Amino acid sequence: MEYFFKFYLNEILYSLVFLVGLLLVKFISTKAIKKVGKLSDLNMSRTKLIIKYSSVGMSFIGVAGILIIWGVNLENLSLLLSSVFAVIGVALFATWSILSNVTAGIILFFSFPFKIGDRIKIHDDEFPEELLITDIRAFYVELKTDQGTLLTYPNNLFLQKGVALINKQEL
Repeated sequence: MEYFFKFYLNEILYSLVFLVGLLLVKFISTKAIKKVGKLSDLNMSRTKLIIKYSSVGMSFIGVAGILIIWGVNLENLSLLLSSVFAVIGVALFATWSILSNVTAGIILFFSFPFKIGDRIKIHDDEFPEELLITDIRAFYVELKTDQGTLLTYPNNLFLQKGVALINKQEL
């Protein structure tokens, strides 16, 4: 055990510094996302969802950093990663709309053009009336018509279609 600590002392120290730095960046980014959510008066569930996306991204960076610090053979690692990404790429190509909806949800979070309780009009022939936003989720936005019908509208269509903000109403 003593041999391990003597032989790998640099890697252990670099790993500790890297992990502390990564945790510090995660803490700061979480605070910043919460502040953006609070200043924009956004729903807390939307803010938590973006924090979760950020945490997953930081985890991938952490694993990659630790692997590099400990000197994993990058040729073998690149072969493994290319195989994994090929499988993931095929799966994401098959479900590209899910990925585009999640990406659009993140864009809607940071641009915050409308909030829950706002009345909007979508410039589309299928929606000739005004709609009330009742919830904004990761994949879709829940809308309610004046007749009380609940509709779900994909996030990526909010970025593709014109949406007019009629007025801000509270639920």
